Amino acid sequence: MSDVAEIEYANTRTITAHGVEAWKEEIWELAKLSGPVILTQVAMMAVMTTDVIMLGHLSLRAIAGAALGNIVFFFTWLFGYGPVCAVAPMISHVLGGRPKNRVDVRAITRMGLWSVLMMAPVQMAFLFATKPLLLLLGQNPILAGDAGIFTSALAFGLPFSLGYQALRNFATALKRPTASMIVMLITIVFNATGDYTLIFGHFGAPKLGILGASIASASSYTFSFFAMLAVIYATPALRRYRIFRRFFRPHWKHLGEIFHLGMPMGLTMMAEGTFFNASVLLMGRFGVAAVAAHQISLNVPSITFMVPLGLATAATVRVGHAAGAGDSDGVRRAGYSAMILAVAFMSLCSIVLFVFPRTIAGFYFDPSVPQNAEAIMFVTVFLRVAAAFQIFDGLQVVAALSLRGIKDARMPMILAGASYWLAGFPACLFFGFVLGLKGLGIWLGLAFGLLVAAVAMCGRFYYLASRR
Repeated sequence: MSDVAEIEYANTRTITAHGVEAWKEEIWELAKLSGPVILTQVAMMAVMTTDVIMLGHLSLRAIAGAALGNIVFFFTWLFGYGPVCAVAPMISHVLGGRPKNRVDVRAITRMGLWSVLMMAPVQMAFLFATKPLLLLLGQNPILAGDAGIFTSALAFGLPFSLGYQALRNFATALKRPTASMIVMLITIVFNATGDYTLIFGHFGAPKLGILGASIASASSYTFSFFAMLAVIYATPALRRYRIFRRFFRPHWKHLGEIFHLGMPMGLTMMAEGTFFNASVLLMGRFGVAAVAAHQISLNVPSITFMVPLGLATAATVRVGHAAGAGDSDGVRRAGYSAMILAVAFMSLCSIVLFVFPRTIAGFYFDPSVPQNAEAIMFVTVFLRVAAAFQIFDGLQVVAALSLRGIKDARMPMILAGASYWLAGFPACLFFGFVLGLKGLGIWLGLAFGLLVAAVAMCGRFYYLASRR
């Protein structure tokens, strides 16, 4: 080998080694940032899962009514969460270009909280109209009444839930996700105690059933907001931003960007969320057992989904920092590393859901009760379909939130709407009603919608990341 060839070979080996090290470092940084975020997401799901499990031990009617109530609440919550979720990528871009810029970080966070206050009255009014809304949609009058009771108390907790998310996004963008994790772990205990006390009437409290579950949840949302404030002011790295300084002073530019960027983000999440919520309404045509089983079966993949969602949230920050610093290679590494980790984890989840669906159903329904046999059978079938779409679910959320990191909001909104409502929902109707597969057909439609979304979102990120 000539001297020139030896030099070129050595340079190639060095560049490759540096490239491998960069990928290893990116995966490590993602793991460090996403670890607490994932635990926070799991803790948030644990709060909702506690409600589901305890209501499941109360009655099938209670869990079905709560399922319908959660549809309306989640739809309303997503409408307000769009502007709130813009806080993290906006702060990440600011810090990527100017790491010591406290003024803009404070203003963005302040305007994120403003967005909550501006939208809360309309959202709460919508929640109070749950019962007539569900009756207009042709739902069972008894279940619609239970859902109305469920959302009546949740309405008072909604602004605090969104306020907590604004504070959480502020802390996560500053790479301090442990703060929100601590708060959520404490909130699990707070909510479980409230559920046990108010649903079943323990410790001298009245037995309130489904209303007790909603009061406990609303109280938990309120607790999480004030606990998050306390943790922020107890953490020097966060306290120094003084996020409530001149709170009533508007910053029109940042407020405008929060809505300009956040509303498409919110509509993107609403496209997916309402797709799954609509599946509950479709399932309502097949009886109480089918609705209860559907709610349980959605709860399980929602728990596994928390890990890729945590990775995706971390990817938003990592991609945003790289984009703000003008590091195109960093944008690609952050997005693709998160996708690799998500596929690895969801592959394991797929195996577990496929092999042990009946065992998982036993955690929610008592198998010794004959009335639960039909619901357990439904859960077993639905979870095997969920096993098939785990990887698609992980990929679509990581790609969508990676796009959020580069402030690409409008096209993901269009892609999500097309994937879920032009592909997935018609598939639900076709498999469930035309082919007569009923509940199984609804779940096959859900899987198809997620497959289309995964291909569309990953393709969009590949296109934009390659152009940068």
